[in-house]
Formats: sequence, structure tokens, C-alpha cells
Amino acid sequence: MTTMGTTTARAVLEAQNAMRPDVIAARATIDGREKIVDLHTPLPEGTPIKPIALDHPDALWVIRHSSSHVMADAVQRLFPGTKVAFGPATENGFYYDYDRPGGSFTEEDLRAIETKMAEIIAEDRPFEREEVTVDQARDILTRLGETYKLEHLERLAAMGEQISIYRHGDWVDLCEGPHVPSTKYLKAFQLTTVAGAYWRGDERNPMLQRIYGTAFANEKALRAYLKQLEEAKKRDHRKLGKELELVGFHPWAPASPFFLPRGASIYAKLVDYVRDLYVRFGYDEVVTPQIFDRELFLTSGHLPAYSENMFLAATRENIEDVIEHLGKEALGNAKDIEKALEEKIRFGIKPMNCPGHCLLYGMQRRSYRELPMRVADFGRLHRFERSGVTQGLTRVRTFCQDDAHIFCTLDQAQGEIESFIDLVYAVYQDFGFAEVRVVIATRPDERLGSDEVWDRAEKALIAGVQAKKLDYSIAEGEGAFYGPKIEFHLKDAIGRSWQLGTMQVDFNLPERFDLTYVGEDNTQHRPVMLHRAILGSIERFMGVLIEHVSGAFPTWLAPEQIALLTVSEKFEPYAREVQQLLTREGFRVKIDLSSDKLGAKIRNARLMRIPFLGVIGEKEVEGRGLAIRSRDEDKDLGFVALDQVIARLRHESRPPSLRPSPAGE
Repeated sequence: MTTMGTTTARAVLEAQNAMRPDVIAARATIDGREKIVDLHTPLPEGTPIKPIALDHPDALWVIRHSSSHVMADAVQRLFPGTKVAFGPATENGFYYDYDRPGGSFTEEDLRAIETKMAEIIAEDRPFEREEVTVDQARDILTRLGETYKLEHLERLAAMGEQISIYRHGDWVDLCEGPHVPSTKYLKAFQLTTVAGAYWRGDERNPMLQRIYGTAFANEKALRAYLKQLEEAKKRDHRKLGKELELVGFHPWAPASPFFLPRGASIYAKLVDYVRDLYVRFGYDEVVTPQIFDRELFLTSGHLPAYSENMFLAATRENIEDVIEHLGKEALGNAKDIEKALEEKIRFGIKPMNCPGHCLLYGMQRRSYRELPMRVADFGRLHRFERSGVTQGLTRVRTFCQDDAHIFCTLDQAQGEIESFIDLVYAVYQDFGFAEVRVVIATRPDERLGSDEVWDRAEKALIAGVQAKKLDYSIAEGEGAFYGPKIEFHLKDAIGRSWQLGTMQVDFNLPERFDLTYVGEDNTQHRPVMLHRAILGSIERFMGVLIEHVSGAFPTWLAPEQIALLTVSEKFEPYAREVQQLLTREGFRVKIDLSSDKLGAKIRNARLMRIPFLGVIGEKEVEGRGLAIRSRDEDKDLGFVALDQVIARLRHESRPPSLRPSPAGE
């Protein structure tokens, strides 16, 4: 349906003779921004349109969103009384949240739902869009008994959003779209798992059941993804973290990891690696407080924008002030009580380092001769992540970043951006990430600062990336609230993408904290602030790295670099001598002097992914060497003299970027 002054993507493509049978959606440019729309969505006359065919990467979002609707239809046919919540497409598939009375979904239920989905798809039901009033939508959802959708409708109404519903057959849903033209385009799908999820991610809300699935344009792509998924299960850092004795969790410290000795060794090596970079690239490391007065976060703008994700730190004095205030004011309104608590509880635990670094910069008068000033901080950060979204090491409540801020002149900003790009590419190569994708995230709708400031910040980032001749894409509206950013997305060993390093240009915090430097003209100027991280959160990077290397850390990072395994107890004295020698050389050595047979010792060491195994028997004692097995070469190297063992370990104990070339050796 179209109205005066509007058209649809289908109408435009038909007029251009571009409406092929495999076209399922379009990319439309509206108000200067591109977005994916389906063929039925009303668009302003003259909207530029590009067709999206089934084999186009953008088609996946439309296929997956449509698949989530078909799944919800199947669930409600099979399990009457089930209510639906949200059902979006995701980067790897789709999900829908359900409130099912009287039971949880089982593996058998998932297979039954898949069968019913196939029946619905075979019916070739068209997806139909209808724009309705709030009252019409409220009447439809009330008749359906969809209480979660009704709650969401009221939020949309309060924001003045256009309300639309979609139907396929008799099933109807409150939805913005986009969707495929009909169910017949959903050719390859599979439901994967069930998990609990709080309504709107808040543990104060009801617990729902979330069914995850995935969908592709064809069976070949689906099979490839499912194979990747099986490999990902084997590499899951939560599984390997436990098996390899790296990390543990306890319910009394929710979403806060305990690094066990082997994991702590890797953690320390990661920090040391970055510290070495700081020396080479001219950073000064600082230590800043954990707890600040709320005035800091009000000044920075974090408290209004970020309060739900902050931990507050109350003193006994604060609590007594709150009690006294509540008693005097006799507050009964929940919002008034909340406001009183926010005003009286003076302190917050820092969720990021940047406001504290602004205080540090402003502690003394600065000159242009001091710039660029590069300040690095391994301070521990705390953010309150809802329990529904925390996950192993990749989403935690306490973490440390390889965080740094660069204060510089505007003329220096592009050079600092280019230098940082060189740095991150060298680092990622050291960890074996060969494929890096650059994304520039631009201004979000809710942001600090003027459009002029954002224009300058975005221009500086783009110029820095272009100067390095890198391909990049634009993520409209996905920047931080205080500045745009460059994101570095890395593909791991099994093809999954992870967003790790970032650099952000910030003109806002220097303004809010009134930071200045004295220029060559002897007048005050405002510095530019660059926020940057290479690994990002050390915790998250460790989780990603565990899965990338499947727990087999490179020799320079591994908790133990070599395991010494004796054939029998009579070789123990030589084993201890070798252990002491290698330890003095700075290597990390494990020794197994147990009564186990050699085969069991080898098996145990291999299970822990130790890079080198050094077997000790009669021949090794006589020849002053070790029988070496290499994990990475997956073969026995035979007898190796001790001086050669030391040379090999010394070479591999350095990150690849710091190893001498063969000619240099």
C-alpha cells in the first residue's frame, strides 16, 4: 500500500526493469543514509534504490528476520498460549524470546518446530506490511493476548514512531521489517539452541526462553556455517578455560573471572607485551584512582548517559545522609527516592579511564612542546552488565583495558591516527590475525557536542585511514556518544569476526573539562583527545585468543613453554638439572617426575597444549640433550642438544615481530 507522495522499492525496481525473481529487498538512501528496506515499505518519491538479490550479503538480515517470524508462527501453532517478545536478526542468525506456560523447550521441541516451519514455508505465504494507528495495533495485540508486544507498543507510541504490522498467512506481529516477499524464499535454516533471557535484559523482569537459529540463502552456506559452529563449540573459551586450568568463576563474584596460575601467566604476558610497545611508541604509563566523586562523571557526561551501567560506591556517611533525607522529606514516590539516592551517594567506581585522564592532564599548565602527550593506564574497570548478557570472558563486569589517551594538537591528530594504525596491524600479526577489516563508526543520534565538532572529528579519522590506503566501511550512527571511532574487526582461525581495537577522536571531553595548552603564539588552545585501545579488554581478548588458537598458545605466550618428561625415576637428577638451567635462561618449564608411564605423561602434557615436550632417557642423559616433540610441527624432532634447545626456545620466546631474521641469526 502506498500513499500520496510515496512509493515502494518494488514499484521503483519494476519501473527500472530491475525486479528480477531473486530480488528480495533493496538498499534505499533516505535523508542521506542508506538502510535496508523490503519491497513493500513506503518510501518517499525519488528515493534512490539498489536491488538486493538472494546471493547478496545484505540479504541475510532480511532472510533471518523473516525466519524468526516463521519460527514464532510455528511455536505458537505447536504450543498454544505461548507469548512472543522480541525476534530480531543477528550477525550469525536470529532468535525469538518466548513466554511459554508450563514447560521449557527441549531438543525434541526444536526439531518439531523446524518441521512445522518447513510446512509454513511450503505454503508460500506472502509477507504483508500494514501501517496502523496506535489504537489499531493495541486492539490487535490485546485480542492476541501479546502482553510483551503491548508494552513495546506503548514505548513506540511515546517516541512518536510509525507503527506497522506484518502478516504471513494468519500470523501477525508488531514489526518494523524488513521481510522477504514470501515464505518460499526461506530455503535453508536450522534451530540451534535454547537459553534463558530476561525480558529487556533486566533480571528484575520475567525470565523468557530464547530459541536461537540461523538461516542462509542456500543449503551449502548453511552446512558451512554449521560446520564452523561445531568447531566453535570445541574451541569455546569457557570449556577450554576450565579444561586448561586458565580461568574460573564463582557465584559470589558474578561475571567476574578468577585467573588461575596458568591463566594469570598469560594475562601478565599480554600486559607485559603491551608495556613493551609503550616504551617503543612513546607512551607514559600512569596509575589513577578506582573511585571518584560523582562530579567527575557529571562533568564528563557519563553519569546521565551511562548511569545504568555504573557501580556506585557508598560510604557509611552517604547511607546515613540518605536515611536522614528520606526521613525529613517523607518521600513516597519511587522517582523522588531514586533521585535522592543518586544525589546523596557521592561516589562511583570508574567504568572507563578517560575522565580520570582528563583530570590528570588538567593538573598542571601544559605547553605545545609537551604534545602529543600519550597516557596509558591498566586500571581495573567495572561495568554493570545485566546477567542476561554476560558471557565467559567476553562480557564481564570487571576488566582491564590496554587503554591509552593521546592529547595532541589538531595538526598532530592525523599523524597519531596513522601511527596507531601501523601499531595495531603489527600487533595483530603477532597474534596470528591475518585478516583485518576497518570500520568507521559515525555520530549517534544521542551525542555530546555540536555538529561542527563531529564534522571535524569524523574528517580526521577518515583522513588517517585514507592516508594508510586502507579499505574501510562506514557504520552510520554507531559511534560513542562523545566521538566517532575507528573499529578494527578481525577474523579468527575459523572465520568469525571480532571487534577488538578502537581509536576515537574526541573534541568534547577537552571542552567539558576546560583542558588547554599554551601554543606557539603564547595563547590558550584546546587539545584534541584521542581514545585508543589495541587489544581492548584484556579479558575479552584472552577469550577471543583462546578460541582463535584453540588453547594452543604460541611459545612466547604459553604458560609452560616446555615439559620435561622422564622415562623412569633414575633420570630425575638430570631432569632437575635441565629444569634449573632452562629456568635460569628465563624459560617457563614444567617437569613431570610422577610414577606414570611415559605414554601417560606425554598424553597429559599434550592435553595442556604445551608447545615442546622434552623426553629424558639414557640417551638424552649421555648426550646432554632432550628428545624433543614439537606441538606446532606435530612431529618428533629427535635428539636435540641442550644448547640447541635453548636457542630454539629463545627464538620462539619473542613475539614474531621482534624475532631476528634468519640472516640476522
